[in-house]
Amino acid sequence: MTPALLSVGITHNQVNNVIVKNEEGTMIVSLDVGTSKVTALIGEILPDGELSVIGVGVTPSRGMDKGGVNDLNLVVQSIQTAVNEAELMADCRASAVYLNISGRHISCQNESGMVPIGDVEVTQEDVENVIHAAQSVPIAQERRILHVLPQEFVIDSQESIKSPIGMSGVRMEALVHIITCANDMAKNIIKAVERCELQVEGLVFSALSSSHAVLTDDEKELGCALVDMGGGTIDICIYAGGVLRHTAVIPVGGNQVTNDIAKIFRTPLGNAEDIKVQYACAVRQMVSNEDTIEVPSVGGRAARIMSRHTLAEVVEPRYLELFELVRDEIERTGLDNQIAAGVVLTGGTSKMEGAVDFAEQVFQMPVRLGGPLGVKGLTDYVSDPVYATAVGLLKFGQLELAEQEKERSRQIEGRIWTRLKSWFRGEF
Repeated sequence: MTPALLSVGITHNQVNNVIVKNEEGTMIVSLDVGTSKVTALIGEILPDGELSVIGVGVTPSRGMDKGGVNDLNLVVQSIQTAVNEAELMADCRASAVYLNISGRHISCQNESGMVPIGDVEVTQEDVENVIHAAQSVPIAQERRILHVLPQEFVIDSQESIKSPIGMSGVRMEALVHIITCANDMAKNIIKAVERCELQVEGLVFSALSSSHAVLTDDEKELGCALVDMGGGTIDICIYAGGVLRHTAVIPVGGNQVTNDIAKIFRTPLGNAEDIKVQYACAVRQMVSNEDTIEVPSVGGRAARIMSRHTLAEVVEPRYLELFELVRDEIERTGLDNQIAAGVVLTGGTSKMEGAVDFAEQVFQMPVRLGGPLGVKGLTDYVSDPVYATAVGLLKFGQLELAEQEKERSRQIEGRIWTRLKSWFRGEF
């Protein structure tokens, strides 16, 4: 386990056949299995290092609830459909994927570890040892570590060190952020992917993935809260000082809004979702009383004409509840005074008209809608906040590949240096 992998948050996986070499570049596949949809993306790392999306597959999610599997066969079918669609568009075959995971079982903890510095200067081995010491905390048998993310290092009395290699000292301490999940929940989602004859190369917390797609370095440095609003969960990552300080999952999402519309307007869930996406507004004052919509009925009854303002009156209280849950979570951490850059909303539920303005009123801080940044190719598809997690998974793969290439270069340099020293000593 290397700090290079830890720095991008993937601790237990190595890149193998997820990579397809061709003349143009390197392929990576991501799979976002959510409560409302399944998204498969195929990305190509171009020779200049840019990430280009060349395949997109999206299908309604079946068999998922609040981030967890409740019908394995239906999940498998949804995954297979999305992957097949992406493969057809990209004209290639996926063999392994980076996969997201969410749900109320996700938890986090900040830990520290300390080791003596073995040489005059801090080496890569010292960094590995101190991170290992920090993550060597008791973890319940039914849980697994998803990510170990270094926050900062302390050498003797010098604090807030980002990169300690080459510095001098007697002892070194590492502060890390550990994200864990329920082992059974992870096994179930991995099993669904493997039944599609795909290998899972990286299992990544959804909001952590989204943060790599939508946040800027300046926002992470100033401090911000990423709020990924999905159909079944709201995933939160809080950054301060350029590093991740807190993660959380709230087990509610946009499906609650859909259910409210279906019950109050007496319309099927599918129609309620369409009405929400096309006509709903999170703030009733933004909607005219004269605007009307056609609402399908159940049981073959005739459709009815309803006021769009009435729809907003149904939606607004639910969005207020969702935003208050997020605000309470941020305040509970004590980090609310450290997020000067404000809140970044992403995910499908964040796109509703009026949501950003309403969130600013509730949070009392700047709020923006975040879509994936820094990607090429099918940008008309993937620049939407709905694709934040899937694009972030591609960026995880890109970062991991870059770090592994650096590690290979270090190993080659080490072997060359060893041979040179042997040659000078006459040991060849």
